[in-house]
Amino acid sequence: MAADHVDVLIVGAGLSGIGAAVHLGRECPGKTYAVLEARGAIGGTWDLFRYPGIRSDSDMYTLGYSFKPWTDPKAIADGDSIRAYVRQTAREYDVERHIRFHHRAVRAEWDSATARWTVHAHRDDTGEDVTITCGFLFTNSGYYRYDEGYTPQLPGVERYAGTLVHPQHWPEDLDCTGKRVVVIGSGATAVTLVPAMAERAAHVTMLQRSPTYVIALPSRDPFADAARRWLPPKAAYAVARWKNVTLGVANFQLSRRAPGVVKRFLRRAAKGRLPSGYDVDRHFSPRYNPWDQRLCVVPDGDLFAALSAGRASVVTDTIDTFTERGIRLASGEELPADVVVTATGLNLLALGGMTLTVDGAGVDLASTVAYKGMMLSGVPNFAMTIGYTNASWTLKADLVATYVCRLLRHLDETGRQIVTPLAPDTDDLVPIIDLQSGYVLRAVDQLPKQGPQAPWRLHQNYPRDVRLMRHGPLTDGVRFDRAGAPATAPAATTSSGGTDA
Repeated sequence: MAADHVDVLIVGAGLSGIGAAVHLGRECPGKTYAVLEARGAIGGTWDLFRYPGIRSDSDMYTLGYSFKPWTDPKAIADGDSIRAYVRQTAREYDVERHIRFHHRAVRAEWDSATARWTVHAHRDDTGEDVTITCGFLFTNSGYYRYDEGYTPQLPGVERYAGTLVHPQHWPEDLDCTGKRVVVIGSGATAVTLVPAMAERAAHVTMLQRSPTYVIALPSRDPFADAARRWLPPKAAYAVARWKNVTLGVANFQLSRRAPGVVKRFLRRAAKGRLPSGYDVDRHFSPRYNPWDQRLCVVPDGDLFAALSAGRASVVTDTIDTFTERGIRLASGEELPADVVVTATGLNLLALGGMTLTVDGAGVDLASTVAYKGMMLSGVPNFAMTIGYTNASWTLKADLVATYVCRLLRHLDETGRQIVTPLAPDTDDLVPIIDLQSGYVLRAVDQLPKQGPQAPWRLHQNYPRDVRLMRHGPLTDGVRFDRAGAPATAPAATTSSGGTDA
């Protein structure tokens, strides 16, 4: 039986996968496509994560799609609202019928003779193996493992008699009412969990090895509210979106150029929301510079409010050992705990675990160089979505999807079938994700690299990338071919060169 064939195969039905499908339908209406989703629902992260208080850590005017205005008054939205928004988008733009649920992409094989990918997927619901071919493969599967969160070695944990939970696998029936809770971690998940659980728990302690930068922002954006009163919905959304983009870029650039100024601002802001005499330096003054890791946003200062009310506390220390009833710290203090939540991070998994081969040769992701942050050197007709680390994921996802559509139209217009990025002639390579977060550092050697300058450098600058991705050249650093041409380029190009031969 012949394999199913589509022009474009999208992997992942989360926020970026649904957006990619909508862009494709709008900008390349003649292309056939399918969406493979390993799980049984639309929404990706926003369907998987169900822990208390889950919310965006970016404003929804930039996390929302460029083509579908976010109309909810809350700028910092809860997980249920975001999941509903993604699903509504899939229905509104007729994406749902293209999705094949429980299809986990396992491997993809490129054949230059036919200019096709053959994608092998496993159906987790029936146990069947399925084969699909496509002209262009577009992965939107994020970059972490959906089936397993990261938990470090916890000394003595086998003795602990209470409930141990990782946020990525939150039990539906877990009731923490009246219980003593310890949340291990200080990142975005921890600062979300602590105030949410403190509403019902007897007390919640956030146990951190070292502090994280935390900033309070209003859950409603007064500027966006005013724009909605005076402008049509689409115009109001665009104005609010660009206002937040501009502020985000300015914040990031200032953090890079004058980190001391931003450090002092964040410290003063935290101090102003905490009780008099609170040890801000110990608990809210990190050793690293702002934006070496993502800032943690707390809407309406809910974490600071829980600390001020005494419903929650922060302890900065290391774990000596778990005991039967809680955790003993290196200082000798013991934290009693009926429930311990290990908000200790994620495990990275590039391409959702799918492996690639090109004309029979396996692709080592760590040996590739990312082209415009979305394609891989030496890998034809392939794109991936990796969002910004200093701004909303969707800002970059929209740009990548738009660029893929530009490429597909260019191939049709020129009578070519294949586009392959050619590795830059440089040894000046750095990791594609420029963060010092633990989940990045643990897997950095497994990820593609990026070069010193465009088009091999991801700038983390949305306005600059708009020029590059929407209006910049399509032929820089790539080779265009007809079916039958070998994928291996005769010679590498420089970062500014390219062929259209």
